[in-house]
Amino acid sequence: MNMRSTRSTVKFSNPFTLPGYAGALPAGDYEILVEEELLQGLSFEAYRRMGTHLMVRGKGACKWRIELRATTGSDLTQALNRDAATAKANNHSEAALAPQEDLK
Repeated sequence: MNMRSTRSTVKFSNPFTLPGYAGALPAGDYEILVEEELLQGLSFEAYRRMGTHLMVRGKGACKWRIELRATTGSDLTQALNRDAATAKANNHSEAALAPQEDLK
């Protein structure tokens, strides 16, 4: 069985949650680890996703510890979409709260 792993980085602008885990994770950059296996017997190369993990770094004295949180591509996409919507809403509200300039 041939396996491959790919890493990518995602950025959350706001605290976020993932299904199956209590509490919110802080905003920041997170590495994503995707593991896939090669499908055998096809006339072309294709892979099946076996797992998606979010790498969460520890805090304080445990900052060198890394926890791999199992998730799905769908849950991760939904969390990123919620983050983008929250960021967009925050930008609009900040613009609405900006003081008006005096026009003379």
